[in-house]
Amino acid sequence: MDAMLLYSETPNLHTHTLKVAVMDASGLDFGFENFRAHLRRKLRVLEPLRYRLLDVPGRLHHPMWLEGSDVDLDYHLRRVQIPAPGGRRELDQVIGEIASTPLDRSRPLWEFHFAEGLAGNRFAVIGKVHHSLADGVASANLLARAMDLTDATAGDAARPTTTFTGLVRIAVRDHMRQLAELPRLIKDAAVGMARVHRRAAERGRHPDLAAQFDAPPTFLNHRVSPVRRFASAALSLAQVKATAAELDVTINDLILAIAAGGLRTLLLDYDGVADRPIIASVPTATDKSDRVSGNEISGLMVSLPVHIADPVERVRLVALATRIAKEDHEMMGARLYGRLMNYLPAALAPAAFRWLGRQSSNRMMNVAVSSVMGPRSRGHLGGAPVSEIYSTGVLSPGAPVNITVWSYADQLGIAVLTDDQTFTDAHDATDALSAAFDELRSTAAQYATLSA
Repeated sequence: MDAMLLYSETPNLHTHTLKVAVMDASGLDFGFENFRAHLRRKLRVLEPLRYRLLDVPGRLHHPMWLEGSDVDLDYHLRRVQIPAPGGRRELDQVIGEIASTPLDRSRPLWEFHFAEGLAGNRFAVIGKVHHSLADGVASANLLARAMDLTDATAGDAARPTTTFTGLVRIAVRDHMRQLAELPRLIKDAAVGMARVHRRAAERGRHPDLAAQFDAPPTFLNHRVSPVRRFASAALSLAQVKATAAELDVTINDLILAIAAGGLRTLLLDYDGVADRPIIASVPTATDKSDRVSGNEISGLMVSLPVHIADPVERVRLVALATRIAKEDHEMMGARLYGRLMNYLPAALAPAAFRWLGRQSSNRMMNVAVSSVMGPRSRGHLGGAPVSEIYSTGVLSPGAPVNITVWSYADQLGIAVLTDDQTFTDAHDATDALSAAFDELRSTAAQYATLSA
């Protein structure tokens, strides 16, 4: 899975993620040097930041990580100035600029940008980290270590062989293991597909749910530009929990319903019509351990009822679509997708993904919507309390909008990553999502009053 995220990086589709921590340094003597000293101390327990790519000769197999590599902080840690007046929009503009350039693969795959100039004696750390290093679960655990929310000791770094003969030997051994496992994988995939097909026939077609591989064309879907735009907003976690409870759905279902409501508004504004359900790609973790590196993820394809005007009906349909997607996912096997990724041909995959990156449509999905549970307690970086956290994933071929919701302490941080061709202003998206939550919150309150 890590290798797939390397192969799928193209000139217009960067596969780094962003982690943004805003710090409130009111009354503190805090600045760049404090954070630099903090990061230097923490590098030993932030192991993935010391990984460097090691290519296998002749692309005989996937790349390897050379662990425990030297880190040049003068390169990886940079200072950036936020324009006046130093508010959310100015910070978001800089984040988009940072997201627009790929990482240098000859070095460990990360950069931290220390942002100065925010109003109210605030600072921000904008982390650009390649997705191949860490998924949402691993990133949350890394953040907890960085913010001193968990005790961690550095393990001994494994030092793989770097000789030609040694790397070829490893590649051949792994290929032999995969050949031995292939019959079982084919059987599991065939059994899973048969189960899903039978269950779909039993359910029948629901007119208000999108069919798989039938994502409709919308303004959200076109060839992705390499330039990035970023927008953020914050919601009260307590209000989100209360609203979900009043509507009798999970928080994840509520987040998808917020996305459906916001995207309905955007479709009406930009396309002038929202008459068909669309499809959201929703990443899901297959391993929720305390690991700090790697990708243990699969994905759900969830129908979003953007064509429905009634917010309560949208919530009901989202909950139904999510339940169906989860059931199908379990029947296929939660780890099947990751197992299949082991068989990506290292020599051919990059060219195939470059072709995909040039596509202007995507029949599988219209938009990516992700939700990650971040640290539950407030932490600090270099002595300055962290007041907000935002995160983004990556953009997909023909689908240049990624909505990521990351919980931290008592808030939900909403982040929208897109290109420069989709919205007139990326904050149109966060404004629409915030308004969709307000609508659901108001509706839930009325619903609870009527129920009482």
